[in-house]
Amino acid sequence: MDAVEGDVVEQDQERRTSAEFVYRLTTEDFEEALRARALRVPAGRAQALMAPLVGTVGVIAFPAAAGGVSLPVWITSLVLALGCGCWGSVRGLRTMARRMSSVMEPYGRCRTVADGRSAVTTGERGSFTTDWAMHKEYLETPGLFVLLSGDRSAGIAVVPKRGARGPEDVERLKAILDRNLKRR
Repeated sequence: MDAVEGDVVEQDQERRTSAEFVYRLTTEDFEEALRARALRVPAGRAQALMAPLVGTVGVIAFPAAAGGVSLPVWITSLVLALGCGCWGSVRGLRTMARRMSSVMEPYGRCRTVADGRSAVTTGERGSFTTDWAMHKEYLETPGLFVLLSGDRSAGIAVVPKRGARGPEDVERLKAILDRNLKRR
């Protein structure tokens, strides 16, 4: 076997053990990732519940400080505070998703190749390598793989499943992630 055949065999073997995704990240991708994080990670739950909790505490504490408020006013204030707090949490996630999307927008169309060592993402204007040690765990949504940097960190990486060359790449990436990260 000559050097060219050896390179072809090596590339074919690498293709069978790596997963390749080509995609352009959208704001909706980041919204889905942040929603999933908010549901499954303690830091995400705390972040999502902070606005409704602060509003509720404020409404409960205000009547005591004001010397008493009638029951209808107190109930109306409580309902409004909870509603505004929930709306603020959802709005906050959308704003964060738009900001994350604007950071990734210059990369344009991305190509991520993941193997047992790392994930290499190449965009139209730059590239970066993510060693698995940078992430502690991952979660899977119907449309994404979301890599999490840790419980107290907001760092995430998003890989949309729609970018896979085929279903075998989705399964390959899932196997790679299972070997290297904790599934949440």
